[in-house]
Amino acid sequence: MASVLVVEDDQFVRSALIRHLSEASHTVRSVGTALEALREVAHHRFDVVILDLGLPDLDGSEALKMLRGITDVPVIIATARDDEAEIVRLLNDGADDYLTKPFSVEHLSARMAAVLRRSQAAAVEPPSRVLRVGGLAIDPLRRQAELDGAVLDLTRREFDLLAFLAGRPGVVVARRELLAEVWQQSYGDDQTIDVHLSWLRRKLGETAASPRYLHTLRGVGVKLEPPL
Repeated sequence: MASVLVVEDDQFVRSALIRHLSEASHTVRSVGTALEALREVAHHRFDVVILDLGLPDLDGSEALKMLRGITDVPVIIATARDDEAEIVRLLNDGADDYLTKPFSVEHLSARMAAVLRRSQAAAVEPPSRVLRVGGLAIDPLRRQAELDGAVLDLTRREFDLLAFLAGRPGVVVARRELLAEVWQQSYGDDQTIDVHLSWLRRKLGETAASPRYLHTLRGVGVKLEPPL
């Protein structure tokens, strides 16, 4: 079972989460502020953090950025906010998933299981060979990617997506397969994939309208291939 940090200032919600997670045999610690969360993460090892955005001392989005500065522990955002632009920004800032309040304990359990599967899969030692596609060089062991000799500043999920596609150059990969293999999810919408593809394209110096490496086939999937 997992070691979980619950960051939630609402005592009722916090108690309910602790009770549910403890009943599921998880080890749970909880705090009510962002600064306490940073202190906990600095001194204890967690498998996943459930982070509320409406914290009294610091907005959860800022807390997420600070967490990402000291750890790569998976973070699930729990929020009453449903603004699409903010959700996209949170994913880009390093959130692994998000839940919009109110949510069921079953929904939380499913999202936690998916995040933990992804985290465990990433911990398995990757292949040592460097993947090369045109001017791209992806080193799975060092988790480093270069384009024409320049190191790319990629988030963990952007790197995973690029490496997965680079291992299948020229092959159209269905979105369902990307969800299963990169996100370790058997279901989900296309928004998460589209967000990460968009940011990955930007870092590769291209757009969906003028692709160089990443090509989307509407209704089919995505492929990575060298520029013509």
